[in-house]
Amino acid sequence: MNLIDTSAGLRLGALATGAADDLGQRLEQLNAIGASLSAERDINRLLEAILGAAKTITRADGGTLYRVTEDKTLRFEIVRTSSLKYYLGGTTGNPVPFYPIQLYNKEGKPNHSMVAAHAALTGKTVNIADAYTAEGFDFSGTRAFDSKTGYRSKSFLTVPMRNHEHETIGVLQLINAHDPRSGEIVAFSASDQRLAESLASQAAIALTNRMLINQLEQLFETLAEVLGRAGSAALGKAQSLGRVGETHGAAVGAAGST
Repeated sequence: MNLIDTSAGLRLGALATGAADDLGQRLEQLNAIGASLSAERDINRLLEAILGAAKTITRADGGTLYRVTEDKTLRFEIVRTSSLKYYLGGTTGNPVPFYPIQLYNKEGKPNHSMVAAHAALTGKTVNIADAYTAEGFDFSGTRAFDSKTGYRSKSFLTVPMRNHEHETIGVLQLINAHDPRSGEIVAFSASDQRLAESLASQAAIALTNRMLINQLEQLFETLAEVLGRAGSAALGKAQSLGRVGETHGAAVGAAGST
């Protein structure tokens, strides 16, 4: 009589079911995050919410949010590393001391040596299992940070933030994904990448819309101020003319009585 060992199959089935349930929960998180981003009015809190949400759904320990500037650089906006309690930018009151990353060198050539710049320039996600063994990118700054803090930056997921006009307005960079069962640092999975890319797209649209709304609000405030000054000036002129008329009328009346 042959006995078939089904324990391995049962374990694999349980793992597959657990992974599907986990992905479903993270998709629900993503939908809830998208709604909350659209409701946030403050730019700094919005940027923090974007990075915090990206770290949560990918189980990343660290992350940085960059914004593309008018002079073609990537400016560090928000920096977070949970295990180090390292929080810079946004509403923390702690300024980010790092220089912006140049998208182009002095000769005008694109800077593909820095992974964040490469993602911004190409509009493509870069998923790296271990920064210390990866080829093609300069991680000297990462190594210097690790040497100074005792940290070990390993897995990197760098995602461009592209809005509805396919314009890259920023970059999300996530560091050190954790396995939910073992707690060990692992590479970012394909599911992590898809979730992060979806969030980055929603975030870029929310950020673009918020910036446009803020600009419109500032424009309306400026117009109201200009119209208010113009109205005050017109009222002052009318009052001045009224006083002149009163003076003239009084003078005429005085002349008529003599």
